Amino acid sequence: MDKSWMKKQRGSMEYIEGVLKFVEFASEHASDGKIFCPCTKCVNLCLVPPGVAREHLWRKGMLQSYTHWKWHGESADVPTATECGSSHVQESLQQYGDFHGMLHDLCPTHEMPPEPMEEGERVQQPAEAQPTDDAQKFYNMIDDVDKPLYAGCTKFSIFSAIVVLFQLKTLCGWTNKLFTMLLQVLMDMLPSDAKLPKDHYEAKKIVRDLGLGYEKIHACPNDCMLFWKENVNLEACPCCKVSRWKTNEASVTGNNASSSKGKKKAAKILRWFPLKPRLQRLFLSPDLASSMKWHVNGRTDDGVMRHPADSDAWKMFDSTHEEFSSDPRNVRLGLAADGFNPFGILSTTHSTWPVMLVPYNLPPWLCMKRSSLILSLVIPSPKSPGIAIDVYLQPLVEELRELWDVGVEAYDASSKNVFQLRAALMWTVHDFPAYADVSGWSTKGKYACPCCALETDSRYLKNGHKFCYMGHRQWLGRDHEFREEDTLFDGSTDMRVAPMPQVTASIIVDTESLVGRCLGKKCQEKYKKRKRGEANQCVWKKRSIFFNLPYWEDHKLRHNLDVMHIEKNVMDNILGTVLNLKDWTKDNYKARLNLADMGIRSELHLRRKGDDKYTMPPACFHMSALEKDGFLQVLRDVRVPDGYASNISRRVNLKEPKISGLKSHDNHI
Repeated sequence: MDKSWMKKQRGSMEYIEGVLKFVEFASEHASDGKIFCPCTKCVNLCLVPPGVAREHLWRKGMLQSYTHWKWHGESADVPTATECGSSHVQESLQQYGDFHGMLHDLCPTHEMPPEPMEEGERVQQPAEAQPTDDAQKFYNMIDDVDKPLYAGCTKFSIFSAIVVLFQLKTLCGWTNKLFTMLLQVLMDMLPSDAKLPKDHYEAKKIVRDLGLGYEKIHACPNDCMLFWKENVNLEACPCCKVSRWKTNEASVTGNNASSSKGKKKAAKILRWFPLKPRLQRLFLSPDLASSMKWHVNGRTDDGVMRHPADSDAWKMFDSTHEEFSSDPRNVRLGLAADGFNPFGILSTTHSTWPVMLVPYNLPPWLCMKRSSLILSLVIPSPKSPGIAIDVYLQPLVEELRELWDVGVEAYDASSKNVFQLRAALMWTVHDFPAYADVSGWSTKGKYACPCCALETDSRYLKNGHKFCYMGHRQWLGRDHEFREEDTLFDGSTDMRVAPMPQVTASIIVDTESLVGRCLGKKCQEKYKKRKRGEANQCVWKKRSIFFNLPYWEDHKLRHNLDVMHIEKNVMDNILGTVLNLKDWTKDNYKARLNLADMGIRSELHLRRKGDDKYTMPPACFHMSALEKDGFLQVLRDVRVPDGYASNISRRVNLKEPKISGLKSHDNHI
């Protein structure tokens, strides 16, 4: 379609006829009889009748940068003659992204009343409505998109320059100080009329109107409570009586009376990233909104496990909550939390806990990408919250409950309609220590297995001063050959049936006495620890806060173990034992004593050599020095496709000999 009329003067015959042809073309792809108005005022943000769009274009002109009519049904496959001959300016702008399109995706479409027409015009319109604060912020960003960075600049606008710089900051890990220094250098390099912000703070204020910010919530230094909602004005924790503010040592000693006049700083701050606007934004891009329905519309249901939607837990949830599952746009979420040290080797005790959410509606190649993960909470450091993580999960759980009971209004850009978006948390994913913190079941000691619970088959090793768990054969088939073996295992056969997982009713009963108990560190010290060997003890430390969700009791699977953590730990122990690495091997002096106490593997028992000396007979898996060299040489010379694993040759040390620093994917080799 010819678009040369867009450059013509308004009021000319060519321009008037071009508008008529455009409106006729756009009307063929109208949604409920309305189209986006591409005039310089509406900039494709308002749905209006075709006649109103025609009048707007005649009066205010066509948006000059809108050369590809993607919001009006034009296919992106075949470029028009005007687009093929577009200027270098347009090509340069597209190099860094379509910022008009990005802003359009970020803003939900509202059916705003059209503006009144001038005297003599054919369509009479109601009085003009004033834009809301959010709309006005959006119009300001539109203006920044159209304004060049400096006079004569053809590649960047004010808005695009700041967004590109922030993108580089994120990708390259720049600090705020480095970002400010770069802005100051650019201001000296660019012409004097360049409109760049002077520092990181000013730049952040400009892009803040894009939304997706976070809230700061003060927390008790001992993890007892949040200073939130009705407790927001408290000065100290009512449980442990500790102040919410950092202590100023100078004011305490009285050496500096004016030091207490400064602004108070909270001792601990939880950063909460509200979930609702982030879920709404998933549906503002037409492509992403279509992908959010993939688990129903695009998945192949042939019984093969490719996606969580193929699992029994997902299907059981669907059958229990048919109303929720009837709309494929309702979001299924998974929660993952673990501690990490943001300072690397500079601090060995620091532990910050991010809480991430994964939208499982997306296909496998999208849902685990970094861009799809949703940061929900950043739990403050320097120590792990332990079972008090429930204190910090309160804002998220409350929001999840609202998203289940009521939902939130969202705009679906793929179907161009507004719907009530709901969400449900399907399960959590952790390593084994974090499993205990979130679920409330102690994963240490005699009853460490959360599936077997009080039927856990454990044995205390008095020489190693730890428990071992050897009842794995219960899950084998009844006629499996290992069930009849005794010498290869613990010296006895095992024909038992696998224990049944705990039912929800028993969990509720067992944790009834723990409801309302303070989870703070100081308060936990008051409760007596369980004595070893005590009968009929409760291994629960708390009732998980997720039981406040109405559907949590109906889940078949509530908590998952992170396979990558387990895989790495198992492989490190196997390699350490096979290579007989000091402090890593499990075949040590104490292990041989435990074999003798259990009365198994007599060929591996310690042998006396002299009065006070014993020797360890070599096991079948022990390697000679020559065999170790050959094994490590093979690993050093292995070659794999790019991206399959890290450079394993760098992890191999032939002199010592040992291998260390392997990542989870390296263990597949």
